[in-house]
Amino acid sequence: MSGYQLEGSLLEVCSCDVLCPCWIGEDPDQGTCDAVVAYHLDKGTINDVDVSGLSLVGVAHIPGNVLEGNWRQVVYVDDQASDEQADALLDAFSGKLGGPLADLAELVGERVAVERAPIKHEIVDGAGTLTVGDKVQAAMHPYTGPDGSTTTLNNSVFSTVPGSPAYVGVADSQKIDIPEHGYQWAYEKKNAIQSDWKLDYSGD
Repeated sequence: MSGYQLEGSLLEVCSCDVLCPCWIGEDPDQGTCDAVVAYHLDKGTINDVDVSGLSLVGVAHIPGNVLEGNWRQVVYVDDQASDEQADALLDAFSGKLGGPLADLAELVGERVAVERAPIKHEIVDGAGTLTVGDKVQAAMHPYTGPDGSTTTLNNSVFSTVPGSPAYVGVADSQKIDIPEHGYQWAYEKKNAIQSDWKLDYSGD
């Protein structure tokens, strides 16, 4: 089957305050935004290549309004992926295969590097943790409503998980240490987003 059929979870942290204005199309809180967007595939195929159990992480500097693009991005591919699986992941997430991931990829103006790294991407009882080697460490938890349900964001003008509700959260900590590519920051109590997501694009 061509295209991609993906299902998994997303963890996202950034330098904006809670809630990140980018998701509703407003300018970042500090004028620019430094962000980490991590996808884990519970199950999935890309052009008939099984990519179940793998993760991909983008670290990006967004120079202004998110919808204007020009993101500067470093991509980390799960070191557990075979070369075939890594190529498939990059084809999908770089936009080569079209569909909603291509719409998202169009916002990237410069892909500085693509590297392999061990990635740990976990959500337990609504709390998420992410590590990418010694480059990225983040921990987050969602906000909940009076009935205990997770606060969600639906039909926002911008989303890194097209078609899926996003869980509004807070990053208790985030530390990014990638000096070789100009990314170094550490924050507490900034924006975080989680999501369970599903994309089914036939490639037509």
